[in-house]
Amino acid sequence: MKMAPILRAFAAHLPAIPTLLVHTGQHYDRDMNDRLFADLRLPHPDLNLEVGSATHAVQTAEVMRRFEPVLDTHKPSCVMVVGDVNSTLACALVCAKKDVPVVHVEAGLRSYDRAMPEEINRVLTDQIADRLYTTERSAHLNLMREGVAEERVHFVGNVMIDSLLSNREHAHPAAQVLLMAGVAPEVLDEPCGYGVVTLHRPSNVDRLDRLEPLLSVLREVSERIPLVFALHPRTRANIERFALLDLLTSDRIVLLPPQGYLEMLGLLTGARLVLSDSGGLQEETTALGVPCLTMRENTERPITVDQGTNTLVGRDPHAIRKGVDEILSGAGKTGRIPEFWDGRAAERIAADLSQWLLARHAQRCQEFDE
Repeated sequence: MKMAPILRAFAAHLPAIPTLLVHTGQHYDRDMNDRLFADLRLPHPDLNLEVGSATHAVQTAEVMRRFEPVLDTHKPSCVMVVGDVNSTLACALVCAKKDVPVVHVEAGLRSYDRAMPEEINRVLTDQIADRLYTTERSAHLNLMREGVAEERVHFVGNVMIDSLLSNREHAHPAAQVLLMAGVAPEVLDEPCGYGVVTLHRPSNVDRLDRLEPLLSVLREVSERIPLVFALHPRTRANIERFALLDLLTSDRIVLLPPQGYLEMLGLLTGARLVLSDSGGLQEETTALGVPCLTMRENTERPITVDQGTNTLVGRDPHAIRKGVDEILSGAGKTGRIPEFWDGRAAERIAADLSQWLLARHAQRCQEFDE
């Protein structure tokens, strides 16, 4: 979702910025992978490292082991990494050891929760990166506090929103999504609309004492507004392991398998509200103007709370009920579109990166002559 608009912007830039697309294979479901590439109109990767799933340490190490020969063979002018997954940090670490410049897209976001593996990935990648592109101005302040030189940071906006805006007209309508999943779409005809639910963070779904209360309150919410719940494989496995499926057995709750990008975009576009623990959905709902209740205690995307439609409710059933009440009564957040969430972030990255690479090349030539 982040790389697709960047690659298009690189190809459209004059002169075009040549790229080699490396897919680590960290997200390894083949059907979902193929669907995502097709939905986003992404070219097939030039290289697929096929790392697959493992513990955080093993997966990070395996990405590093398989990525190092790529650098040795292709000798890139820089390596661009996006987001905060294990692959982001792993590739950045290899570059740091090989003296290859690192460019980080979506830099500077902080939840200040070191229990989140993504937070560790974010902090370390930003310390390694030579050029850092931020999505919101608060990210700049985070980086300054951590000692990142100001000249390394450039505010460009949010490439996730580039993807959303360019694909919105291609989104599959919610009724079509349900029909494709073999579900009668009448649940969408309720006068109050429908809600969309996603839940996948280990801190929410890996423990019975946390997952059961969340599913119980979702059952309560469904009595007021029907819910479409796209089940992450990890979440489904834990629901079955803890024998909690009865909590979701209701004609007011539609359980779907993981959805493709265009299907999910269609569901979000038509929703009255969203309940989720996803970082990306906080941004997408803000861009769509859909109220979002985030079932986390913190967020690395504070702009979605300060300016957008997002409200943090944690795992507190009372806060979740109150948030739903406010939205259904018409008092939910309407928000506004943050600065530079205009669909042109990737263009700004391409323009800046081209200049930065040319300046680096000129400096290296001068040093060689001297």
